[in-house]
Amino acid sequence: MQQLDWIVLCVTLLFIVIYGVWRTKGSENVEDYILGNNQTPWYVVGLSVMATQASAITFLSTPGQAYHDGMGFVQFYFGLPIAMVVICVTFIPIYHRLRVFTAYEYLEQRFDLKTRSLAAMLFLIQRGLGTGLTIYAPAIILSALLGWNLTLMNIVIGVLVIVYTFVGGTKAVNVTQKQQMFIIMSGMFITFFLILHLLPNDMTLSNALHIAGANDKMNIVDFSLDPETRYTFWSGITGGFFLALSYFGTDQSQVGRYLSGKSIRESQMGLIMNGFLKVPMQFFILLIGVMVFVFFQFNPVPLNFNPNNKILVEKSQYKDEYKALEHKLAKLSEEKKEINLIYIDHLNQNYDNPILRKELVAISNKETDLREEAREVIAKADPKSETNDKDYVFIHFILHYLPKGLIGLLLAVILSAAMSSTASGLNALASTTAIDIYKRNVKGEKSDKHFVNASQFFTLLWGIIAILFACVGTLFENLIQLVNIVGSIFYGTVLGIFLVGFYVKFVKGQAIFIGAVISQLTIFCIYYLEVVSFLWLNFIGAMLTIMLSSTIQFILNSKSSVSE
Repeated sequence: MQQLDWIVLCVTLLFIVIYGVWRTKGSENVEDYILGNNQTPWYVVGLSVMATQASAITFLSTPGQAYHDGMGFVQFYFGLPIAMVVICVTFIPIYHRLRVFTAYEYLEQRFDLKTRSLAAMLFLIQRGLGTGLTIYAPAIILSALLGWNLTLMNIVIGVLVIVYTFVGGTKAVNVTQKQQMFIIMSGMFITFFLILHLLPNDMTLSNALHIAGANDKMNIVDFSLDPETRYTFWSGITGGFFLALSYFGTDQSQVGRYLSGKSIRESQMGLIMNGFLKVPMQFFILLIGVMVFVFFQFNPVPLNFNPNNKILVEKSQYKDEYKALEHKLAKLSEEKKEINLIYIDHLNQNYDNPILRKELVAISNKETDLREEAREVIAKADPKSETNDKDYVFIHFILHYLPKGLIGLLLAVILSAAMSSTASGLNALASTTAIDIYKRNVKGEKSDKHFVNASQFFTLLWGIIAILFACVGTLFENLIQLVNIVGSIFYGTVLGIFLVGFYVKFVKGQAIFIGAVISQLTIFCIYYLEVVSFLWLNFIGAMLTIMLSSTIQFILNSKSSVSE
């Protein structure tokens, strides 16, 4: 990194923190600190909802996902717009009518205290893990590529977020996320057009998409009915729908964003905005990853994008074996570049040469085989090493091919995304702990200021826990999948509790509590045994909770009738 990149990075991040503190200091009551005094306009609600979900993991991991597997991951979001409509019609009016501070307050009014506490605890577990990951994900990748100290990175990101979230609460999260989304999307658009500029001179976007298509990167929709296929149209519409419904409808990090809306209509408009823009945004980010893939058809590409793995192998007895694979890849890259240039020339003459397409596929398969061999060599050098390099693809491109200044901006994009999602997570964890756990169990009358102080204390506490978790976390497979896996394990049960509350009126507290506990334990078993793709866990968890609680209520009613 050059001096200009450091200036851009530091100025951007410090501006967000200082602006957040300046605009929101001085909350005197709980309503102001947790609900932003219900003064948030719809477009800020929409941007805040989008920024909360769009963590650094999105911008690090999603392009790498597309680079390796193509555009199919976008199907994961197909159920989201439908979920937004359901939440707008059902969830938001109930939350606003009851004037709740958190989603889980509703559950005590509908069922009982233990059900509220169960849902709150499930949320605290999974969101606590998720918030640690939002810090850890960018920290581990940036530290690997830039040589920065990992622990120091975790602490810096965590402390920056804690400062303005501690001072301003929900209002600080909302106002800073406007700036963060502007920085994030500006950086991504600049990157997209810069990639196009860096491609060979006679190459159009259409040609680039043809090359991507020839390498099976543009298969957007898969109608396969195989439950073990991770991303299909059906898993997106069902599993993705239930995940989005539970995440946006019952996760306090999202519920808190639209509970701060000026009115029911403003909150609904903010969520509908998210429903319209989220799928196109994810499509665009995946497309950037595909364009990076096309870029590397004409430029040198490493055997493994994680630089630590190359260092590790070069210090081992397998360095010659690895160098031989690098030499093969270099020769293959030259051959690949030559064939791609000929293919483009044919495309410019309006001829999509099928023979060249087959050659491109064959070369791509050879490259995949070489990469797999490289992973095996890395694993031999150190069995504990992380050989999956999807999360390093995009940041490798940024650091090696972007001009001065823009590197700093893109790093600011990644860290801004980390800060926005972490801030929402800390704010939601603090609100839930303060309102659903502490306030519900504390004895004696306490002032509003007392609970503001309690919320600030829990913000600090959860911030420290998230930093500690980030410092001891481990990276596996693909980070964006990891976050969604953590959510899928817990979200289905929590969603089932809320759906029973809203729609299955005859089920009471005892039945829903027992049903939810059994459902959650069953989901743990299903995930451990790898019966189905993780996306289906949301659907299964919700359905199990509904069916079990209904059955248990029938049994309890029958016993009650017999005893009478």
